Amino acid sequence: MRDAETVTFGGSGLDRAAELRGDAAALAAHLQNPATLVLPIWRGKPLLQGDEVRDIALLPPTHPALSEAADTPVLLGLEGGRAIFAADISAWEPVGDTTTVGAFIDESEQWHPALTDGEVFAELRRNMTRLSPRAAELAAMAVGVFSWHRSHGFCARCGAKSEMVKAGWQRACSECGAMHFPRTDPVVIMLITRGNKLLVGRSPGWPEGMYSCLAGFMEPGETLEAAVRREVLEETNIKVGRVGYLASQPWPFPSSLMIGCWGEALSEEITIDPVEIEDACWLSREEIHEAWATKSSTLVAARKGAIAHFLIRHWLSDTLF
Repeated sequence: MRDAETVTFGGSGLDRAAELRGDAAALAAHLQNPATLVLPIWRGKPLLQGDEVRDIALLPPTHPALSEAADTPVLLGLEGGRAIFAADISAWEPVGDTTTVGAFIDESEQWHPALTDGEVFAELRRNMTRLSPRAAELAAMAVGVFSWHRSHGFCARCGAKSEMVKAGWQRACSECGAMHFPRTDPVVIMLITRGNKLLVGRSPGWPEGMYSCLAGFMEPGETLEAAVRREVLEETNIKVGRVGYLASQPWPFPSSLMIGCWGEALSEEITIDPVEIEDACWLSREEIHEAWATKSSTLVAARKGAIAHFLIRHWLSDTLF
């Protein structure tokens, strides 16, 4: 697919400096260097600054807001020789309502009293299209790796508590010696077409009117092609013939790799599985164009920045290949 790597979180060529992760002396020196920068994360929200155009807010390692960090910072990489880390300060308790934190749509923003005006913790999905590729990559890395740490504090082999090692990119069990690495769950997301029509569906709990590409987790021993055909058949009873790869997107909510594929439908009649999805339908290019252009309340586009929106937009403009 042309322009595949321009998808949000598609990468910016960051030097992840994996060779430094096991070098304790080098890591300590970087953390003592006043030029080093740290991205704070609070309950899955990166620290952002700006209004219409936003950027991640990076702090020096000695900043008082970082005193809330529960563990050592995670090394994200090097930029111009300067190290960039991330720190999880989720132990901090903000003033105000936090009931929407973690929701599908979270418009709340939290301000730490040690920060300046305009620096707030904000939901990444709501801001991802307002960030530069480099800022988006750093934020996605930090959000994803801390999500993994929060859910993998104990050894999967023996159940003992594990510890963060290798600059945050491994967890080690002191009881049985097992090493654990950040996981990424592969998900196929499908642009299924038949002539001039696109197959879309919606899940329960989505905003009213929102439809998107069908998607589902891959299973062990399954190819991309088989996963696409299985998921579409399970959810809509539509049979799919030819399948191809288009693009991928890291999706740290919490730990997925969205693998964008196209597929050619061999049938049209839809029978949904209500356990899997709430609705599915065929839409023509013209119907989608009109709905997106008029911002229809009955047919809401997939979230901007998500690979589904990226794939549908390229299909509409005939720039997939």
